[in-house]
Amino acid sequence: MTVGHHDAVVVGSGPNGLMAAITMARAGRRTVVFEAASTPGGGCRSAALTAPGFVHDVCAAVHPTALASPAFATVPLGERDVEWCHPEVPLAHPLDHGRAAVLHRSVADTADGLGADGAAYRRLMQPYADRAPALAATVLAPLTVPRAPVTAARFGAHAVLPVRRLARRFGGDAAPALLAGSAAHSMVALDAPATAGYGLLLNLLAHGVGWPVARGGSQAIVDALVAELRHHGGEIVTDHEVTDLAQLPPAPTTLLDLTPRQLLAIGGDRIPARYRRTLGRYRYGPGVFKIDWALSEPVPWTAPDVRRAGTVHVGGTLAEIADAEAAVLAGRVPDRPFVLFVQASGADPTRAPAGRHTGWAYCHVPNGSTVDCTDAIEAQIERFAPGFRDTVLARRTVDAVGMERYDANYVGGDINGGAGTLSQLFTRPSVSPWPWVTPIPGVYLCSSATPPGGGVHGMCGWHAARAALRRSR
Repeated sequence: MTVGHHDAVVVGSGPNGLMAAITMARAGRRTVVFEAASTPGGGCRSAALTAPGFVHDVCAAVHPTALASPAFATVPLGERDVEWCHPEVPLAHPLDHGRAAVLHRSVADTADGLGADGAAYRRLMQPYADRAPALAATVLAPLTVPRAPVTAARFGAHAVLPVRRLARRFGGDAAPALLAGSAAHSMVALDAPATAGYGLLLNLLAHGVGWPVARGGSQAIVDALVAELRHHGGEIVTDHEVTDLAQLPPAPTTLLDLTPRQLLAIGGDRIPARYRRTLGRYRYGPGVFKIDWALSEPVPWTAPDVRRAGTVHVGGTLAEIADAEAAVLAGRVPDRPFVLFVQASGADPTRAPAGRHTGWAYCHVPNGSTVDCTDAIEAQIERFAPGFRDTVLARRTVDAVGMERYDANYVGGDINGGAGTLSQLFTRPSVSPWPWVTPIPGVYLCSSATPPGGGVHGMCGWHAARAALRRSR
């Protein structure tokens, strides 16, 4: 236990916890962070998981929200050795018969590859791409005045729709697949309201800032945040699990990078009954089954453009993806899951020995699933990249329960910190203009269970710390 007086105590050292700590320390508050693991980072860590010389991201791998984050813009990440590696194209979505939809940085280039649907895609996305920084800042700060109110209102009218409804403006299958793959990051049924918002936002970020990886692994982002915190006098204590708020040193402000389930566990009788009931109603989403591969060569995608992408959405058409996600939400593991695949070594050769490559992927599974999805995931990849299994030198798999074992915030394997339904989009974990503020005096939530939700952007911690600073004044 660290000794001495502190103005702020933070529990959890994921990007949100670190951003909360940096914000407090930068304001002159004496700040300490407690982390249960031996290294900081939460889901933003990297490690040699398969074979010597191969570096894999344990969870978060691709970082469009980091580049768009107003919180991270206040941290000199570049000066602290974070180098963004951009693939030739941010995203590719293979389809049967050797075809692929490709999301380029340019809206025009993307539209040119969509055939008859190109004009409709351009009409939909170009106005938003022209205001990408302002729109991204608005979405990542959802309870503030929009920076581009007219464009934000138009975006909101599209974003609130089910992605299947928005996709009706297209006649082919490529453009709907591009939207559906990005929308499926929500882990919500694709006929549910607001799923269009996920697809639009992620594709907009690809056009506006790209979908880069961090050179050397996502751990570089955390290392930079830790360095920034220490620069401002903050302290981190690792290998220190907090099981009760009473364990923490007294401080006027406590910020918890935890989800409602952990707060209920450590808060005890300090939590008022009404808030306890609210936290008890909080819903978690599906889990994930994750695989990391050491590969002998690049993935042999049938469509050449897919080989240029950093991220590949593997799942076929919008209808196929929707069916797979519906099965998960019904408690079943789909035979043909939607797979998010990242080939980071194409943009960042430091991830593997010379001539070798890495693969990173997960599919969605029912919360708490222990089903091994290795064969299903690899069969989906083989569907669009025959011979993929022949390139595998080593693999490491983790089921949904293993993901929670790795990080307690991943309840049942839910890496988003809670279901991304419309009812929880802006009201996580409670209906409040200040959802980061708890009724426990001086205690704030700063995890992805608060707005704006999941992603490596630090915004939940930034919002919570700014709320704490305003109240302390």
